[in-house]
This record gives sequence, structure tokens and C-alpha cells, in this order.
Amino acid sequence: MKTYAIIIILFFGTMCHAQSQANYDETKVPKFTLPDVLTSFSGNPITNQTEWEENRRREILQFFEKQVYGKVPDRLDEFGFKLLEESNDAYGGKARRKQIAITLKKNKKSITYYMLIYLPKGNPTAPVFLGYNFYGNHTVTNDPKVQITKAWVKNNDALGITDNKASESSRGVRTHRWAIEKMLDNGFGIATIYYGEIDPDKDDFSDGIHPLFYRDGQSKPKTNEWGSISAWSFGLSKAMNYLESDVNISKVFVFGHSRLGKAALWAGATDKRFAGVISNNSGCGGAALSRRKFGETIEQINTSFPHWFADSFLKYNNNERTLPVDQHQLLALVAPRPLYVASALDDKWADPRGEFLSTYYASSVYGLYGKKGIGTKEMPKTNAPIQNTVAYHIRTGKHDVTDYDWENYIKWANTFVKQ
Repeated sequence: MKTYAIIIILFFGTMCHAQSQANYDETKVPKFTLPDVLTSFSGNPITNQTEWEENRRREILQFFEKQVYGKVPDRLDEFGFKLLEESNDAYGGKARRKQIAITLKKNKKSITYYMLIYLPKGNPTAPVFLGYNFYGNHTVTNDPKVQITKAWVKNNDALGITDNKASESSRGVRTHRWAIEKMLDNGFGIATIYYGEIDPDKDDFSDGIHPLFYRDGQSKPKTNEWGSISAWSFGLSKAMNYLESDVNISKVFVFGHSRLGKAALWAGATDKRFAGVISNNSGCGGAALSRRKFGETIEQINTSFPHWFADSFLKYNNNERTLPVDQHQLLALVAPRPLYVASALDDKWADPRGEFLSTYYASSVYGLYGKKGIGTKEMPKTNAPIQNTVAYHIRTGKHDVTDYDWENYIKWANTFVKQ
């Protein structure tokens, strides 16, 4: 126990030091030139949808896949779904609840993760927000019927989580991040998964999904193979298989906050079945431009969380200018589907201006499809959303998900449900 405590102190001490040493001064942002999203690596201009889809989109996607998030090494041998429990009387009778086990198999090994679904009563094909949670499905609701995760969970004394195990004491501790009744009342369903059931969020590739794909003698992914963000994105895509085939919902908007916002963006980029993508405070490696070196940087994120990205991404530590891509091009991979990026005023670590500028520079691709993006480099005022096909807001407050965020996501998504 003493050794463990020392490790925790050193980890959080390193994180606090990194944040305190970060650049938060706009005058110290280095001069940079962004790679043009509509000019190919070979210098050819992209002028229409066909050139984008068949040339530019493909090469950008392949670069992010091999050099940033990491490539999924192979296909699954088998995957399946099992209905564990359902009820028509959730949330005072206004919702139908389902709990689904999703099993992935490869090389005679398997993992199982669990999806919690609430759908508005009488609307089995309602559009759905799909997103990961940080501490278990039981933490997003006070519903006593929701099972408690048995997977490894990061300790959090404030949430009653010790010995890396969830318990009844943590039920409902994250309800403030999930406006479930607002979703239901507005005709939306929710599907959520504990991300640690796909890949525990620690620098250790001995558990989670990665070992299913190892060859003899392999103990970690190869240099350009998937890190945890890519693995979490993979899990979202397999969850989509269930939502698409069994529930038969109309549309799925993939959502994520912070590191899980990064995963949502990558899932939306790699899987076109998602009807739209919502990135909440996703920061470095998510929506924020890397070249700005404002708040968290590539070097800091690769040092603090070496398991998130492919090892091939390490060569860009403190070397952002040599990257042939930047995060606005990740956002552009979502086009022409709706995209919402949100920031928080006090979340300087995630670089709100860098997140906003990514939406602006990604918008030229949406223009190829006749979709309206962000038409100005001038950031909107706080709590004054821009809600086009590409949407953005910055709200008051800290790094979190709030009712204000959900109210705007619901309003925005509702405009695309019938399109």
C-alpha cells in the first residue's frame, strides 16, 4: 500500500506540475502555418466531394490511423450481444431500460462490456446519444436496477471508489453529467458504456482488448498499432452494431467528454454510421490545434498518458511543426455529418481557442457539401452558441459536462433528426 500511495502522489504531482508549467499566454503561442485541409500531401487542390472522399479524406484518415491513434491490427473472429435485463417502467414509467452484454472474440480470447440504454417510452426508434462514462454505468443514474461494473476502476475517494473496485456507494455520483430526463423528455434515448471495460485507463497493455490481438510473444501493440483512444473508439463502433441491428434506432450521435471526447471524434472519423459527433472539452489530441502549444501539448500528453496514442506519435513530442496534419483535419473527417465542439471558459488546459479554430478550419470541407460551418475566426461570446452543421459554444465554468451543454446538444441534434 505504501508503494501504491507514492505512485499516486508522483503521478498527480507530475500532472499538476505540467499544468502549472503550461503556456496560457496568447502572446507566447508560436507562429505556425496550418496544413490546408483541401490540399493533398502531394500539393494538389481538392475542389469537390469526389476528390475529397476518394483522395484527401483517405490520406488524412490513414495518417491519423498509423501515426497518431494507431491502427486496429486485425478483424475480430466473432462478436455477439446478449440482453441481460429490460424494463418498461424506468424513470417513473417514462423510459424503457435495457442492459446489453457485448462480447468480442479473437484468437480464442474474449472480453465483455456492458451497455446501458434508456429509450423514451413508446418510441423504440428514438435517436440516441451514445457515449462512454468514466466510473461505471451505475454512476450516471440513481436507478437501483443498473448493474455495478466489476471491471478495474480508477480510485476516487470523493466518489467512494477504493481498491480499484466500484461499489453501491458510487451509484449516481455522476448524474450531473448525464441529463437523462432532459434527453427522454425531448424524444432522445441514451446509451452508455464504462470505458474501462474495453481498455482500463492505465499504462498497461496486459488487459483489456489489446491482448486479444497479440501474436505469440507479443506484450504490447506494435509502433503504429492502436493505443487506448483507438481501442475505445473501436468499442463504440461495435456498440453501434447492436444499436443499428437490434434496437433499430433512427440515428446515433456519438458523444464524449475530455479523453472520451477524443475517442468520440476518432470513432466518428472512422465509422460513418454515426449520424453526428459531439466533442466536449476534448483538448489536446481531440479538437484543439496541436501547433498552438497552448495548455496541454503533445509532449505533455504523451508523457502523462503514454498508452493513449500509438508509439509512432512520440516523434512529434515538442515537434508539432513537422506534423503533416493537425486536429482541424480530424474534425473534417466527420463531414458532411453534423459536428459539435464545446469548450469551457476556465478550462485553459484544453485550449478553448484552439478547439474553436479547429471548427473554423474544418468548415471548408463542409462547404464542399453545401453545409454551413463556422464562418468567422472570431470566437463567439461566452454562452452564445453557434449552431450550424458545424456547431460550437464556450460556456462559463470548468472542465466538466453540464446541463447547459446538454440543453444545447439536444436542441442542435433535434434539427438533424429528421434530415
